[in-house]
Amino acid sequence: MNFDLTPEQDQLRDAVRALGRKYGHGYFVAKAKAGEHTTELWGEAGRLGYLGVNIPTEYGGGGGGITELAIVCEELAAAGCPLLLLVVSPAIAATVINKHGTDEQRKRHLPGLADGTQKIVFAITEPEAGSNFHRLGTVARRDGDDWLLSGRKCYISGVDEAQYVLVVARTEDAATGKLKPALFIVPTDALGLTRSKLDMEILSPENQFLLYLDEVRLPADALVGESLDAGLPALFAGLNPERITVAAMGAGTGRYAIERASEYTATRKVWGGRSIGSHQGVAHPLAHAAVQVELARLMIHKAAARYDAGRDLEAGVSGNMAKYAAGEAAALAVDTAVQALGGAGMTTEYGVATLLGAVRAGRIAPVSREMILNFVAQHVLGQDKSY
Repeated sequence: MNFDLTPEQDQLRDAVRALGRKYGHGYFVAKAKAGEHTTELWGEAGRLGYLGVNIPTEYGGGGGGITELAIVCEELAAAGCPLLLLVVSPAIAATVINKHGTDEQRKRHLPGLADGTQKIVFAITEPEAGSNFHRLGTVARRDGDDWLLSGRKCYISGVDEAQYVLVVARTEDAATGKLKPALFIVPTDALGLTRSKLDMEILSPENQFLLYLDEVRLPADALVGESLDAGLPALFAGLNPERITVAAMGAGTGRYAIERASEYTATRKVWGGRSIGSHQGVAHPLAHAAVQVELARLMIHKAAARYDAGRDLEAGVSGNMAKYAAGEAAALAVDTAVQALGGAGMTTEYGVATLLGAVRAGRIAPVSREMILNFVAQHVLGQDKSY
């Protein structure tokens, strides 16, 4: 059992940390409030190779795994720049295409995903289905050699920044007549695909959308994989990387909040000559939050190591636990930091309340804490399915 990073991973962490601090939380907030995107940060991260660390070298990537991508997610978040599209494009889309796409799909998409010149977002959630992907209403049907997609998707991140969206739909199995999942790579400018921006109470430069697919016509090669049999494995291929990298982003956000609060409480003096951080009423909540963040980081490390070793079932358990732990820890850390800073904690200048919406959402998405508890109860504790 080894808790140390390799020298190469340490170098990656230091380099990404330096890039994140070059931009910082002020940049992130300014972009969000201006309704702009973090184009400069994304572009530089791509040129430096950080967006493609988990993509094979033959396609311009770093040849690493989800462990390396989790490092990138965590360190940018720890610098105050939690980029959700790191989860959506390199973690989900690149993994799905690399593992289950055709040779042509890999050649067409992976180099751009690796250097950041291409973004592919992910569309699975639907208004009626919620957490139950078995109830997906988006349907794909054959029309000659083409496919026609119709349906609705919601809470789809970054569609306005992406060239493609990876859409989860359902197709009819000719042998059984039953519907089975399939994934399609859909251009965001495809005829029949429209979007509507959702107004969210989250300060973020990355927007959320409703998508409407009205008989969107796609060529046969838009289907991920060689056949419909690739659909279910491709769908699940993206879920563990999603949970692990979301958890890493949460842990990084927690670290950022605790660091900001610790700097403030170590120097702020109100009662005599002692810092407010010398009082246990201030120090203990911060210390408790720091413990929770560090525990989450350990589970993230475990989940990523299992995933990269090809132990998918075990990675599913660890990944869900990591996502749960990091979501709770990040929300606790940011709330504790705001409380420690008092009124200053609610200002934009001190840069912690600006994260309240994001960490609260992290306890809901991409899978809610309640559904993770259901998963653990059923698959770890052997309880009957409750839903």
